[in-house]
Order: sequence, then structure tokens, then C-alpha cells
Amino acid sequence: MNTVLTLLRKDLRLFLRNRTAFALTFIVPMVMIYIFGQVFGVGNSGGSGPTGIPLAVISQTDAAIATTIANAIDDEPAFRLITTWENAEGAEELLTEGRARELITGNRLRFALVFPPDTLNEETFGLRLKVLTNPRNEIETQTVNGLLQKVIFTSAPGALMDGLRQSAVNFIGEAGTTAFYDDMAGTIAKAFDLDADVVKADIAAGDFGLGAATADANSGDENASGGSADFLAQLVNIESEQLVGAEVKSPMATRSVGGWAVMFLLFSVSGASTSLFDEKKAGIFQRLLASPVRRSHVLWSKYLFNMLLGTVQLLVLFVAGQVLFGIDVIGNLPSLLVAIVAAATAATAFGMLLASIAPSSEAAQGLATFLILSMSSVGGAWFPTSIMPDFIQTIAKGTIVYWSMEGFLGALWSGHNLIEMLPVVGLLLGIAVVVNAISLWRFNKGDILR
Repeated sequence: MNTVLTLLRKDLRLFLRNRTAFALTFIVPMVMIYIFGQVFGVGNSGGSGPTGIPLAVISQTDAAIATTIANAIDDEPAFRLITTWENAEGAEELLTEGRARELITGNRLRFALVFPPDTLNEETFGLRLKVLTNPRNEIETQTVNGLLQKVIFTSAPGALMDGLRQSAVNFIGEAGTTAFYDDMAGTIAKAFDLDADVVKADIAAGDFGLGAATADANSGDENASGGSADFLAQLVNIESEQLVGAEVKSPMATRSVGGWAVMFLLFSVSGASTSLFDEKKAGIFQRLLASPVRRSHVLWSKYLFNMLLGTVQLLVLFVAGQVLFGIDVIGNLPSLLVAIVAAATAATAFGMLLASIAPSSEAAQGLATFLILSMSSVGGAWFPTSIMPDFIQTIAKGTIVYWSMEGFLGALWSGHNLIEMLPVVGLLLGIAVVVNAISLWRFNKGDILR
């Protein structure tokens, strides 16, 4: 027994000394749990779900119901109401539908709710709304659609009934409308043994029992929710117009393949870069440096090899996506190729940075696992960044994964030409320059090539 305990203490000491093993066992899982919790709202006070998804609201009508719904959207934590935008002179101006379309097409907004001039239709006694979308992420789009319908269906009834009453007054007069409401309330009260005054007040307030119906629906009683919800759905006509990506073949695969591709790219080039440790251990560096080869030659050859490897890997993955899922790679090849080269350059810089700061191959691999998983989760490879807290969205924009996906989606989803790709490509190359400068400084200070 003493022997077993002695060996156990030995294993514990070795484990605690191994920072890589310790981090992969405890730190990485805790970070992943925290990120997943933020995505699914586990830590949010007041409930779960996303917060602050930008939603533009454009009103082209004087109908009071537009203001009522807009206020309800502003009160919904999941949305960040946007009614103005900065113009070319830097001044805030009221959003128009045309401007919102430009912003959505340029991927500066994803969703807009438009109240057209005929929002309240006096002929059909219904409500007409228009939703403009750029559904680059299926999870984000379904989340926004569901939450928006919930807000509309819970805020519209009272204002809708006021508008419908006014429309009825315009057609049959105040006396006729009042008589109609009284007769309807009396009929309902008699049929269900209710107080006619209470029923009339509920009708005037637009209370169709949606709250109770929703509770019954959640408990499995489909019949209880069908009547009122279906009735309101017939009154509210929500038109959806997809401004970007409508012609994309295999949209689901087009949305997701870039995130997975850049994650595997980072693992590949990180592993190739950290092979510097193995070459040093094998004595290859000493033999190279004994010949007319400088340390800069070794680093540049390794860098160019990893760039070539990353470019070829991404091309193969995207071509496989076309063969397996019908992604239109060939039709967008020039723009996609530019994004691929830029992403491979930035990813290679990341791998070289790991090799320059880590004391050993094992430490570099552990650090790579932690950083790549973290960047992939917050950068949009797994979840849309828009459903994450604001501070995580800010962190996301500092990752290679985020900008690589912006480049891939710009080429494959939005169909950007080479000129339109320049901002994202410039950011990726800028990241590569900064990271490479840090790596070269570290290599000169360190002893990996000595």
C-alpha cells in the first residue's frame, strides 16, 4: 500500500508540474463552459437567451400601432432597436427603407422591420409588416424571426383593435361600431357564461387569451392555443424579403463550411509551426546554421511552407464542399482565393507566434488547443456572434476566425468582388504583420534557433 501511495504522489507531482496538462484538464473546460453559458444565457439575469441583436425599425406610417410595436421591440432585451444611422457627414439621420437595404446588403445590418404606408389595412382589417433580412447564419435568423413574432403578437392586439375600431367607425359610424362590439361581447358572454362587460373590455384591449393559450401550448394542449393564435396570425401579415444570399446554392453548407475550415487550418499550421522544436531536438538546426544558412532563412522557409500548406488545405476543403454539398466555389473562386490566402497568412503567423513564445512543443500544443477552441467559439465558427454578450462580440473582432469567416462569407454568400474583399483581406494581412513582428522579436530573444 505504501508503494502505491508513493507512486500516486509521484504522478500528482508530475501532473501539477505539467502546466499544459493542467490547463487542458481544468482551464480549457472552464473557459468553454463559460462561453457556452454566455451563448445560451445561463448567466444572464432575468432569463436566458440572446441580448442586443441589432434590429432596424423603419416607419412609413402614422398608425399608432407602429409606435406600439417599436416600443415593445425596444423593451425586448434580445433586440437593440436602431432607428437612425450615421450619414457620410458623420451626423445621425433617420433610417429609411432604402438606406436600410444598403446597410443590409453591405452586411452592416442583418435585419430590418418596415412599417409600410398601408400598415393598417382598412379593407381587410389586418396588419401588414415587412422584414428585410441577410440570413448569413441560420441560428441567428431563426432566433430573430421567433423573437420578433413573439413581440409583435403580444404587443399588437390592443393597438390593432384600436385601429380596427377606427376603421369600422369610418365605415359604419360610431353608433354602429359600438352596437357591433356590444352584440359580439354579449354573444361570447352568453356562449361561455361570462360577464359581458369583462368580455367587451378584453376585446377592446385586444386580449384574445394569448398568454393563457401560450401556457396551454407549452403544456401540450394544442387545441387551447389554436383559436386565438390562429385568429391573430390571420390579421397580421408579415412579409419577409431576403436581400442577400437568395441565389446561394446549398445555403446551410455555405454558411458553416468556412468556420470549420478555418478551425482545422489553425490546428494544422500550429502543429506544423511547432515542429521547430522537434527539428531543434533532432539537431537539424545546428547542421543548417553551420552551413551558409541564417536563422531568418529557416524562419521564412517554415513560414512559406505553412502558408502553402494552409492555402492548399482550405482549397481542398472548399472544393470538397462543392462536391459534397453543392457550394458554389468555382463561380466565386477569385474572391474566395484571395480570402483563403489572407486567412492562411494570418493563421501561419499565429502558429509561428506559438512557436516563439512556448518553451516546448507540448506547451505550444496545449496553448494552441486552448486558443483555437476559444477563438472558434467566440469568433463565430460554432455560434453566431450576434447572440453573444457585447463584450464577447468585441473580443470576437480581434480573432483570426472572425475575419476569416467574414472573408469566406463575403465571397460565397454575398458574392463580393475583389474590390469589395479588400477591407477584410487588409485586416487579416494586418493581423499577420503585427503577429509576425512579435514572433520575429521573440525568436531573436529566444533560443529555439540557437
